Amino acid sequence: MNPEDFQMTVETDEVEIQEEEEGVSNLAEQALWVLIHMVLAIGSWVLMILTVSLMRPESVPVIFTTALSFSVPFLVGNIFTRIKQNDMAPYTWLVGLIWFLIICLWILDMPTGPNQCYHCDASQKLFLTFFSPTEDSGLIDGQGRFVGTWPAVAFIGYGIGSRLALRRKRVAS
Repeated sequence: MNPEDFQMTVETDEVEIQEEEEGVSNLAEQALWVLIHMVLAIGSWVLMILTVSLMRPESVPVIFTTALSFSVPFLVGNIFTRIKQNDMAPYTWLVGLIWFLIICLWILDMPTGPNQCYHCDASQKLFLTFFSPTEDSGLIDGQGRFVGTWPAVAFIGYGIGSRLALRRKRVAS
């Protein structure tokens, strides 16, 4: 091996190490931005839920709360992403999907009994716990929409709103 080949090998190794370090720092920055967007999405949802709670939640229809759970984080994600462009913002929908799937597995693992979705199959358990506007499964004390549906809808709404803001910004550039 002549000295020139050795020098090229060393330079190539240095470039690869530098690219790895940049990739690791970029990964940490992306994770931080996903966390920031998650906090904004869930924070806007919590503020919306507190506002709905002040209006006496038993008088607020489920579909209205679901619509607000989507639209308030949608607007927050859209506005924040218009101000601070970040490609990680739309990925909050994945967090919502993962959250919902975890809660679905928890619900499916629960036993049924009197006043708790007695004789329900898996699809009935999920539908009555998360999606039915008039009935409830009785599982997790009737809080399926609060624990599973509405946070997931908030994350998905935030992701869609921020994606639309990125698209509009790119078209304008």
